[in-house]
Amino acid sequence: MSTLKLQKRLASAVLKCGKRKIWLDPNEATEISNANSRQSVRKLIKDGLIIRKPQVIHSRSRVRRAMEAKRKGRHSGYGKRKGTANARMPEKIIWLRRMRTLRRLLRKYRQAKKIDNHLYHMLYMRVKGNVFKNKRVLMEYIHKKKAENLRAKQLSEQAEAQRQKSKLARQRRAERKAQKKAELLALLAKEDEQKK
Repeated sequence: MSTLKLQKRLASAVLKCGKRKIWLDPNEATEISNANSRQSVRKLIKDGLIIRKPQVIHSRSRVRRAMEAKRKGRHSGYGKRKGTANARMPEKIIWLRRMRTLRRLLRKYRQAKKIDNHLYHMLYMRVKGNVFKNKRVLMEYIHKKKAENLRAKQLSEQAEAQRQKSKLARQRRAERKAQKKAELLALLAKEDEQKK
């Protein structure tokens, strides 16, 4: 019995695959051994005596399962870490994300007229100076600052109203005094005339 080495090589050339992917029917070995040209090999392929083996499946199910667990946060303890904390998640990227988030919030508030330009600039510089660690802290600060500004404005308005009121009262008092003085002078003048 021949080894069918030639037939396997020809079949791999015809089917454009490796020799390990060629299956030769063991029951038809004699017929296959007679084939010594590419054309005869093609005929055997057509008849189904020579077949190209299917692709070996390399399952990814275990990999998928492991990745799913990793997404949930499993398998990330100290023993699984190779790089430093900064190499795994750079501080610069964290900083950039925070800056962009906070500055976006400030722009949005300014466009919505929730904060004026003065407050925007003051907050912008504080954001740059690492005063606020996240959006929540910045929003709380903005609300507090707006409330303070409103209170200060109300107090200044009240003080101004009080000043105006006292000013008017002073004017009225001065007018009354002047009127009384004029009346008194008129009365004295009248009495002097009577005496004469």
